Amino acid sequence: MSVPPRPPFDPELVPSLVELNSELPAAITRDMIGALRERGVRQAPGDETDMTLGGAFTEHEHIAVGPDGHGVPLLVWRPREVSTNTGALYWIHGGGMIGGVHRGGEIPTLLAYAHELDLIVVSVDYRLAPEHPHPTPVEDCYTGLVWLHESVAELGVDPNRVVVGGASAGGGLAAAVNLLARDRGGPAIRAQLLLYPMLDDRNDSVSAHQMAGVGMWDRTSNATAWDCLLQGAQGGPDVSPYAAPARARDLSNLPPAFLDVGSAETFRDEVVEYASRIWKAGGQAELHVWPGGYHAFDSVAQDAALSRCAQSQRLPWLRRVLTD
Repeated sequence: MSVPPRPPFDPELVPSLVELNSELPAAITRDMIGALRERGVRQAPGDETDMTLGGAFTEHEHIAVGPDGHGVPLLVWRPREVSTNTGALYWIHGGGMIGGVHRGGEIPTLLAYAHELDLIVVSVDYRLAPEHPHPTPVEDCYTGLVWLHESVAELGVDPNRVVVGGASAGGGLAAAVNLLARDRGGPAIRAQLLLYPMLDDRNDSVSAHQMAGVGMWDRTSNATAWDCLLQGAQGGPDVSPYAAPARARDLSNLPPAFLDVGSAETFRDEVVEYASRIWKAGGQAELHVWPGGYHAFDSVAQDAALSRCAQSQRLPWLRRVLTD
């Protein structure tokens, strides 16, 4: 492949990326998974951190038992006052399928959305690859969603106001959970919030080649993650769409989707293509491609103007889909 030059990074985002790359390079290999996980734990808020939005929510742990008997840990943030209209945001954390924690730094922002829109937040702690390859991660996530719907009476949740979302690998898992729910006739999902989702195991798009060796989560990192999840089957003919949603032949009859991605990141082309295929199948999708954004730029450089702009689009979309 003749690879054209990559789009430039937004200058305001560069210092945060340089700082990040000094600790975590763009190219993650298998021998670095331990360090990746340790960094994720260090970066996450500790147990002593108030994650209740100043007491507006209560935080509780729950266990959802899956078909294999495994207990999937869940964290539930419930408003102190719920109404007959209270919905839920079911959240799947990122980390390339190989890392990440479910009590992460994105939770306060999600709670702010939930406070505005009268939602509970449920975050799932799925098992990670390579110790637990596909289908374990997505089945854990589906188990948590089933638990949520089975618990709506206890939680005080309207089962018709459930949004499934995630970022990066969590966005890919959220897309896969939506496919599973559709194909199994499973729990109702109102909408899907897919932030720079990891969708395609083939890892061969123009954007993947453009970002080799630079940014955050380059083509090597992506190859590492898919190899861990699919145990060498990535890129082959028989990859399940519940592992890599870009492999789904049919994207019809899915809940409305919000997708965003940076113009200067590995996942750009697969996210744009996924949104386009939803439209072609007659579905609803709102797509944002942020110029000069690298992967997860809004998390890495939270105060940058582009980050604030990206973050500002999610609450209005949630409000629209939850009030339609």
